[in-house]
Amino acid sequence: MSRSLNTVQILIPALVGTGAVLGAAVIGADSMIFRPVDGAYRVSQATTVAQPEALAEVAADIVEGAEHVATASLVTPAHADENTADTAPMEGNSDAAAGTDVVQAAADALEATGTQLSREGGFGLGRRALEAEVAAWDIDIRPDGTGLPEGSGDVWTGEEVWVENCAMCHGDFGEAVGRWPVIAGGWDTLDRKDPVKTVGSYWPYLSTVYDYIHRAMPFGNAQSLEPDQVYALTAYILYLNNVVEDDFELSRDTFLDVEMPNADGFFPDDRAEAELAQWRTEPCMENCKDAVEITMRARVLDVTPEGEADAVETAAEAPAEAVSATDMATDGNATELEVAEAEAETPREDTVAVEAVPAEEVAALDPELVASGEKLFRQCQACHAVGEGADNKVGPQLNGVVGRTAGSVDGFRYSSALEDANAEGLIWNHETLAAYLEDPRGYMPGTKMSFRGLRDTADRDAIIAFLASHGQ
Repeated sequence: MSRSLNTVQILIPALVGTGAVLGAAVIGADSMIFRPVDGAYRVSQATTVAQPEALAEVAADIVEGAEHVATASLVTPAHADENTADTAPMEGNSDAAAGTDVVQAAADALEATGTQLSREGGFGLGRRALEAEVAAWDIDIRPDGTGLPEGSGDVWTGEEVWVENCAMCHGDFGEAVGRWPVIAGGWDTLDRKDPVKTVGSYWPYLSTVYDYIHRAMPFGNAQSLEPDQVYALTAYILYLNNVVEDDFELSRDTFLDVEMPNADGFFPDDRAEAELAQWRTEPCMENCKDAVEITMRARVLDVTPEGEADAVETAAEAPAEAVSATDMATDGNATELEVAEAEAETPREDTVAVEAVPAEEVAALDPELVASGEKLFRQCQACHAVGEGADNKVGPQLNGVVGRTAGSVDGFRYSSALEDANAEGLIWNHETLAAYLEDPRGYMPGTKMSFRGLRDTADRDAIIAFLASHGQ
């Protein structure tokens, strides 16, 4: 017998035996379900009671089949003729039959326990899912509230859950840490080049918020929160986005009372009915328009480098206010010094009118107190900016806040409480700032500033001194 024939006699039975073992493993594995809460696999309750003995028989059949395959495949040349006579009637299919018997034995054992195998006409793999298995995956929440569990949660309970489970990635107030998603803010940005898509600015359905938190959060520990915690977190996120007030409690009964800001921003895609038919006809390729006019030039889109002639033409077409100080000086309109002086004398339109802090008061500030306030201000930096280039964040920028009218920063969306304070002419001075920083919610009920306050008088004085040092 040649070496190649010996190799075939060894490999083919080995492969058939391996296939038999894998087939039995597939059938056994399909009777297991996934427990999303703890990430552990277990055999379904419906089969564990009746199956131990049957599975033992399956294992015995697999071993017996494997031994048979191994014996048949290890025939020595000296006994080849002797065994040929015994196996001649089954030549070519004895090993395949042995493998098939093992798989069939496994299937028969599972079927004997009452486990329904796959549908008729299928591939003979698996079984019908149990009701408990389907229920474990059927956790979606619909826009009309279908699927919501019993329970409830309020805003301030949600804040506690947020701080413990969410703030490390999404920030204390949904402003995000690093590259993690922003959860709050982004209002009126969807028409910009880089919109900020948050729960408050983009998401049309509250059910998506609850469903996503319940299904996938906290990151790395999904589905570990109880329904009350998910309700509370959802309520807190709504509060961060100015959708509800701080006394709101979310439950199945109040779920449909919430109206998402961008609920009308989505509509069904009807292009298949409304537009597709227009593109299925023979296109017209002539006499499309009586006249052709240029509506946009490539250089306006910043895709074509400008030559010297184009630069002159562009400068002529540009609005006067868009011409730089250097260009003005070059054209002989004014010197750079004159331009700088004119800009210094002309107030910017977006500058907030504030009551300037007297120079002697700034000079009298204790440097150590200011330095202490700068350190304390770090807990405020998640929401507020101060100093050169400061801009609005989750909260307004605080340059010149000492002496400024409350709720007066242009472009910032204030709470109704601060809008009322602005209408009443509240001025942020040392006294009012100290009272506000001590207990924001107590001093101004309805404020959106989710901060528990500074109880220590020295800390409040330090923060105010630091803010006063940024009077402009």
